[in-house]
Amino acid sequence: MDMTVSILTFWGAQAVLVERESMGRRGRATVSPEKAETQQKLAIQLWRRTMLSFCMLMATAIAAAQGTGSQSQTRTAGYMTEARSCATCHAAPVKDFADNPHAHEMGGKPMTCASCHGDAKAHIPSGDPAKIFDTAKASAQQVDAMCLTCHAGKHASFERSTHGRGNLSCVSCHSIHSAGAKKHLLLTAEPGLCYQCHGDVKPQFALPHHHPVKEGLLRCSDCHDPHGKPDERLASTAVQQNRVCTNCHTQMAGPFVYQHAAVTLEGCTACHFPHGGSNPHLLIKANVDTMCELCHKPVPNYATGVHIRTALDRTNPAPPCTSCHRQMHGSNTSDVFLSKDYGKQSIPGR
Repeated sequence: MDMTVSILTFWGAQAVLVERESMGRRGRATVSPEKAETQQKLAIQLWRRTMLSFCMLMATAIAAAQGTGSQSQTRTAGYMTEARSCATCHAAPVKDFADNPHAHEMGGKPMTCASCHGDAKAHIPSGDPAKIFDTAKASAQQVDAMCLTCHAGKHASFERSTHGRGNLSCVSCHSIHSAGAKKHLLLTAEPGLCYQCHGDVKPQFALPHHHPVKEGLLRCSDCHDPHGKPDERLASTAVQQNRVCTNCHTQMAGPFVYQHAAVTLEGCTACHFPHGGSNPHLLIKANVDTMCELCHKPVPNYATGVHIRTALDRTNPAPPCTSCHRQMHGSNTSDVFLSKDYGKQSIPGR
């Protein structure tokens, strides 16, 4: 096909050159009848060659399309033959499988029942389930190994993930044949699927302040990777938390000149509930000062310095910590995270 395109391109270019030369000559001098006749014959020959090349191009394209169609028909015929044998006993799974992503090619190979369940020659005569790969009876490791023969590229770290180490298999969450939620072939849609194991998390999304999971604006998998990541066990908890949270809360991502130690060492959950809570901003304490004093206690200069008002005047207490220390996630101007309104300052003697 490439050769045909080259031929077509070559002769088309030749025709253009001849025509340009002919026009140039006509512009410079009158062409004799003999030369005019010769040029006309040459133009006709070039035109014929161009049309011949075009026909060759079309014939090659049609042949290629027919070949692809024949291969597709052969693969379809092979699947249908196998499916008819399996449908004798497994009518419902075979029917559902036709509308399944697994019914398409994987890695250039057509997917059939045998792709996952193995050769059924020994199984068909007797129907003995022991003579075929049955995901319902296989171990989690066996099921995962079968699925990862095709899906290893995307989920290479599954065996090292929390779910993998917890002896869950792919079919714990996914359906091979038919699914309640067609996206990703989940047994049922999120978050209901996750609540089947993580029932303790569900009530947290009913609290006054929560991430909008029950509203359908967020999914569990937006924050949690159920298949694991290569660095899941290597990176610190704080790094993982910050990486996930700042996907949405980009203004907190930094990097900052002055990092808040709570963020870098403990992560976002040092101060915030991850799912839901009773306090605004998902804070772990109802009172901001109480939360800050979990780490910052005693308060610097509590009796004589800038924080003396809180200590001595209980009837007229000082405003909360965040009235001054507003850049608590990190700052580029203040090492004590003061508001930008105060300029580049630090508290002396702190």
